[in-house]
Amino acid sequence: MDEAGVANRASQLSPDVISPGFMPEFAAVGWGAALGDSYHDMLLMDWTVFQAGIDAEAEGYSAVVIDTVSDSGLRALRSRLSIPVVGPGECAFHAAMMLGKKFCVLTMWDEWFPLYEKTLTEYGLWSRCSGLRSIKTRPDLADLLAGKEEVIFAKLKAEAEAAMAEDGADVIVLGSTTMHQSAQWLSQNLPIPVINPGVMAYKQAELLVQLGLSHSKKAYPAPQVGNDAGIRKGSS
Repeated sequence: MDEAGVANRASQLSPDVISPGFMPEFAAVGWGAALGDSYHDMLLMDWTVFQAGIDAEAEGYSAVVIDTVSDSGLRALRSRLSIPVVGPGECAFHAAMMLGKKFCVLTMWDEWFPLYEKTLTEYGLWSRCSGLRSIKTRPDLADLLAGKEEVIFAKLKAEAEAAMAEDGADVIVLGSTTMHQSAQWLSQNLPIPVINPGVMAYKQAELLVQLGLSHSKKAYPAPQVGNDAGIRKGSS
């Protein structure tokens, strides 16, 4: 991802969202998957996000936020690091359960469904999910939704309304941090909460840092024999 792509991702955090004393930095993985549209890409996403994050604690960062609702590399990074490691999927799904009874994961295309099937199964949350819905539109991971708002936003709204009427959804979770440009518009045009997962994950990271909390090392034990040199060697 080039500098413009990173800037598009960073734009999900407006200055008013960032608490005093915090300085979020966005960084792209050095290589990896193109679209996340296959199990092939899912493996690369786990691996490359893990590679990109293993040195965060040593470099002085207070937390790691994974910028994908697939929560790629989440458990491996928690094993490797002691600082908080936060995934947008996990944060958004649990926030949705606090705000309603059934949440719908609304995404760009069906090819991303396996990403949510993986996390919903790992987290044991299927009973609170009304279903997965998409607008069957190939995502643009460079420009995101810019220039396509009029068409994309209407499609997302129609699918969200169908989730409410047909599936019983009372909360919408956007299925990708690349969809953040639609969050405010959908919130203003739907009668139920719309969760922007990237912002939710970032604020959760702030909260954990402020409270001095991090993941349990009993739940995510560090490896007895690590291989950081080998991991770094395979990072390009």
